Amino acid sequence: MFMADIAGVRVLYTGDYSREEDCHLCAAEILQFSLYFNSEKMAKTIRRLAEKTPEVGETVSGFLVKKAFTYQIMALDDLHVFSQLSTENISQRITIAYSGAFGVLKHRLKKIFESVESLPDEESEGPAFRVHERLTVKYESEKHISLHWRSDPISDMVSDSVIISILLILILITSYC
Repeated sequence: MFMADIAGVRVLYTGDYSREEDCHLCAAEILQFSLYFNSEKMAKTIRRLAEKTPEVGETVSGFLVKKAFTYQIMALDDLHVFSQLSTENISQRITIAYSGAFGVLKHRLKKIFESVESLPDEESEGPAFRVHERLTVKYESEKHISLHWRSDPISDMVSDSVIISILLILILITSYC
């Protein structure tokens, strides 16, 4: 559909690509109107988030779900009720060949990260420490260490940094030998 101005007469063409004769409407038959749109959007809290009315200025945390033209904010635990989505926790583990002293590794990581804490031997089988309360570094053998963490964006960044630090330490060790 399009509007054409032919010899001062405005015509609306409504072609539908069929074999029937095209329909032309003169300007007198065309109504002009204006639409005004509100740029604000409203989202409703549902289930657990709707149990308590938030105070003015209080932050509401949850998932924003758009369905048709409505928005809803829901808690992570309610996601499976309103959608076919489910959530899972992913635990990751990587084993790295490391022949250096475990104490040197811990000392180097303490210089880089704020929080490096030793774990008791009964909690982990052998020497181990935790970085930022998110990542566990375990001494597996004289030639291997392992890193364990529950996957989330921050833990993944910490694990990437620790892995790079370990590899840099290995490069330093091998360059001095």
